[in-house]
Amino acid sequence: MAGKTLLRHEANLQKEMSLAASRADAVRLALLLTYITLGWMTIEGAASLLLGWASKSLLLEAFGIDSVIELFSAAVLLWRLRVEAGGAATPEHVDVVERRAARLIGYSLYALVIYVVFNSGYGLFIAKRITDTHESIWGILIGAVAKVGMPILAGYKLKVAARLNSRALRADAIESITCGYLSVVLMIGLAATWLLGWWWLDSIAALALIPFLIKEARAAISGECDCGKAQ
Repeated sequence: MAGKTLLRHEANLQKEMSLAASRADAVRLALLLTYITLGWMTIEGAASLLLGWASKSLLLEAFGIDSVIELFSAAVLLWRLRVEAGGAATPEHVDVVERRAARLIGYSLYALVIYVVFNSGYGLFIAKRITDTHESIWGILIGAVAKVGMPILAGYKLKVAARLNSRALRADAIESITCGYLSVVLMIGLAATWLLGWWWLDSIAALALIPFLIKEARAAISGECDCGKAQ
């Protein structure tokens, strides 16, 4: 009887060690994906903002600011993952970090909505901003790379988030998916301006970003995440 109890105890111990090792591997993979996100968003954000300013393209500027917001999200996620990787995290502490980060990101997205509305109105009715289509070609290239890369990156994040049961990582994956959607709006707006010469289309196309941003902001602040549809 004692022998059976000992064997059962050893089996449970091995199972717990296996689960801990699997979770540690998932955390390391999540860290790698976060580092990739930080690197790409730094490049994407800087390039989009500089090209947007040079070409007077509101679409590129808004895309760049969205990249900065995603960079902030990834930085917060990096902190949360490194705490767990160091073995000092408690479930309560992680939960507090995730809720605070989600609210901050949500309010930042609402700020981006205000920025897009204001600048679209300014570009259409006051300044009549004319986009330099030569510079916008580079913006189309940025959008194309994001359209291909972001869904792939998001797919890996969603799988790892399921293994870790991490709301923060799932929310960050949704940001990457949104970035892929926004890149389509960016390419269509810039390409149409370049081919057709419609100077006002850039500002109007930027307004198409708003439904995505509001939906993402509400989900972040409320703590809800429709990850089933995202997958």
